[in-house]
Amino acid sequence: MAPSTKAFERNPVDHDALPKRPQALPAWQLPPIPSVDASSPDVASVQYSAYRTQLSHHRTGLSDHRTDLSEYRTSLSEHRTDLSTDRTDMSMRRTGMSFQRTRLSAERTLMSVIRTSLSLIGFGFTIYQVLGKLLQAPGVQLGSHAPRNFGIALVALGIAMLVLGMVYHVNYMKELRAERNAMMGAGLVHGQTGYPVSFTLLTATALLMLGLLAIVSMVFGVAPFG
Repeated sequence: MAPSTKAFERNPVDHDALPKRPQALPAWQLPPIPSVDASSPDVASVQYSAYRTQLSHHRTGLSDHRTDLSEYRTSLSEHRTDLSTDRTDMSMRRTGMSFQRTRLSAERTLMSVIRTSLSLIGFGFTIYQVLGKLLQAPGVQLGSHAPRNFGIALVALGIAMLVLGMVYHVNYMKELRAERNAMMGAGLVHGQTGYPVSFTLLTATALLMLGLLAIVSMVFGVAPFG
C-alpha cells in the first residue's frame, strides 16, 4: 500500500537564496596630516579640526562596513541553520523509508516461505493421489500405506515450515513496530506512513487452513479432499 504524497509535504529550503555579500570598501586612504602654520594658532586649530572630522568620517565608514559584515555573517549562519534543519528532516524521512523497505523485505521473505510450503503441500497431496491410484494397477508392488505416509510427510513438512515462517514474521514485525515507535517517540524518525495490513500474512493463513484440511483428508479420508 503506497504512502500518501501528503505525508511528505514540507516547506523546502530555498538553496539559491543565499544572502548577498556586502561590497568591498574602496581603497580608502587616511586623510593626510595637514601642514599647520604654527605662527597662526587660529588657522592651525581650524585645520586640525577639519582633519579630525575627516578621521571621524573614515572611522564611521569602517564601522558601517563592519556592521554590514556582521549582518552578512548572521544571515549566513541562519542560512546554514536552515540547511542543517533540512538535512535533519531528510535524514529522518530516509530512516522512515528504511523501515518501510525492511517491512517489505520481511513480506518477501514470507512469500518465499509460502511458495516453498505450497510446493511441498501440493506435491505431497499429488503423490498421495497418484500413488494411491497405482495401488489399484496390477503388478505394482507398493505397501498399502506407502503413498499415504509419503504424502502426509510432505504435507506435514510444508505445514510445519509455513507455521514457523508465520511465527517468525509476526515476531519480527512486532519488534520492528516497537523499534519504530521508540524512534518516533524520540523524534528521530517521521511516522506519517503507517503499516498496512499484511496481505501476505493473510494468504499464508489461508494456505495453512488448506494444508490442514488436506492432511486431515489424507489421514482420515474425509471431505473435502477425501
